[in-house]
Amino acid sequence: MKKTNAMRILDGLKIPYQAHEYDDDGEHRLEHGAAEKTALKLGIEPSAVFKTIVMRTETKEVLVFCQSAVHEINLKKARAASGAKEVQPVKQDELLSLTGYVRGGCSPLGMKKQYRTFIDQSALTQEKIFVSAGERGRQISLAPKDLIRATNAQVTDLILEK
Repeated sequence: MKKTNAMRILDGLKIPYQAHEYDDDGEHRLEHGAAEKTALKLGIEPSAVFKTIVMRTETKEVLVFCQSAVHEINLKKARAASGAKEVQPVKQDELLSLTGYVRGGCSPLGMKKQYRTFIDQSALTQEKIFVSAGERGRQISLAPKDLIRATNAQVTDLILEK
């Protein structure tokens, strides 16, 4: 299996992980159940799949948020965690130039720059979490503490309560 940038970073840090491949159907909109479909294809619980959300603040700072795909991000909590007055998802056509990744294949590891990263505290309730390996149809599973270390992330509550 060809290594992605995310995998090479983990290898360099000597962080154990497992790579997984699945058929990518091209549907990457979360509102259409993309994360749940990924979990089904991998035979895992959807709560273990963590999506990567790239946002921009009012000062144009780019931030990365990772949270369980079964929940929506709480923008108020994202603002509080980052100290920003406003946070908005970056436009899909900006994602590649900012991160080096496309929608549906955006990994919190190996972006063009090291952006401040925030991981939802629910990750710590999982033995392993699954994040994009940096390409559509590929995921990496690893211990949450290892992803936190590799991304230098801050752990916080990001879940939107309904």
